[in-house]
Amino acid sequence: MKLQFLGATGTVSGSKYLLEHGGCRILVDCGLFQGYKQLRLRNWSPLPVDPKSIDAVMLTHAHIDHSGYLPLLVRNGFRGRIHCTAATRDLCAILLPDSARLQEEEAEYANRHSFSRHKPALPLYTEKDALRCLKQFSTHGYDLPIALGEGLSASLSPSGHILGSAFVRISGPSASILFSGDLGRPDDAVMPAPARVTHADFLVIESTYGDRSHEAADPRLKLAEVINRTVARKGVLIIPAFAVGRTQSLLYYIHALKAAGSIADTPVYLNSPMATDATHLFRAHAGEHRLGAAECEAMCRAAKIINTPEESKALNRRKGPMIIIAGSGMATGGRVTHHLTAFAPDERNTILFTGHQGGGTRGARILAGEPSVKIHGEMVPVRAEVALINNLSAHADANEIIGWLRGFETPPRRTFITHGEPGPADALRQRIEHELHWTCEVPDYLESVSLD
Repeated sequence: MKLQFLGATGTVSGSKYLLEHGGCRILVDCGLFQGYKQLRLRNWSPLPVDPKSIDAVMLTHAHIDHSGYLPLLVRNGFRGRIHCTAATRDLCAILLPDSARLQEEEAEYANRHSFSRHKPALPLYTEKDALRCLKQFSTHGYDLPIALGEGLSASLSPSGHILGSAFVRISGPSASILFSGDLGRPDDAVMPAPARVTHADFLVIESTYGDRSHEAADPRLKLAEVINRTVARKGVLIIPAFAVGRTQSLLYYIHALKAAGSIADTPVYLNSPMATDATHLFRAHAGEHRLGAAECEAMCRAAKIINTPEESKALNRRKGPMIIIAGSGMATGGRVTHHLTAFAPDERNTILFTGHQGGGTRGARILAGEPSVKIHGEMVPVRAEVALINNLSAHADANEIIGWLRGFETPPRRTFITHGEPGPADALRQRIEHELHWTCEVPDYLESVSLD
């Protein structure tokens, strides 16, 4: 077998791994690059492999940095099946068309306000492209065999990251390889712990938090502090949040804090249609998370849903105190950008980040303390308080990654560390070599390795 790294090298986005055996080509994950411009430009360049030559895609989960390139892959000639869990398929049916709509809306906005260098500005793909690719999905239960051809088979095991997320194991005649996708946490309030894995000949492991540990404190306490501080100023709390995973955790925690009397009964608005749809999917996949029926219902009712662009614009004219949760989690696009334009200049308000901000993203620049950021072609002052709660992340931290790796009864022949920026990836490499004595490496973009 041969493995080529087409993404998630030196960055936390663009996950794509090409596995070849005999005449069979399997793509594991198919994500969009995000963050720095030089990364985003890769989305517009031809894929390093002809999409027509790919036989199948194995998908670890639905987040856009793992699935968001699929509409383009299909438009450019991929005709195989996209294998994943049922929950991942249901989430992709929400996220991929929404990703396309956002790109179309942003292109239209750029053309209307003439701030793009491209004449006209175009979306990377359209909603029609996204809907077309959904027809090629095939869903599978956990731990069931999936035939891929040329003696290759695959299976999916729960990774505990978000609803439907999975480790992908591909087995050939002489070796097996496990792709972690994004590794979940052992004690998450919403998702169950990742499945224990005891053996794989080769391993591809993520390293988003490979150089740090999440705070040990209960994230609800810090969330309550931030909310109460903002409410006392009669300010607006803006929370950029990923539609799948982070938003549901936030809604659950806000409900719990209100029920306990730890925060005032402040109005909460969820301004993300796809996050609303994703939240309701927790009812349909009740056996795949920790929430009971009553908790699930309470989570779904924790916020007033903002459906239309007109309702979204009206929020920007409201006075605080209030809480607005909106996509995207790194403030790279979506409705949260309009709320940042409206509320970031006012020192009474707060911008709260609840997870990793990839290098080059608007969220990373705000978190770094830049006094202004560019939004829709204009520089917007950031005078609002900026806060961070790291331990709401759905990614395992460095200690949790090492703890999960200790479940292997025999070490992999080689471990490849991906989906991390250079510092975290190399820090995790050093810990694995020092503590576990495994052979591991941090691959480069487009590097190919032989799995013999």
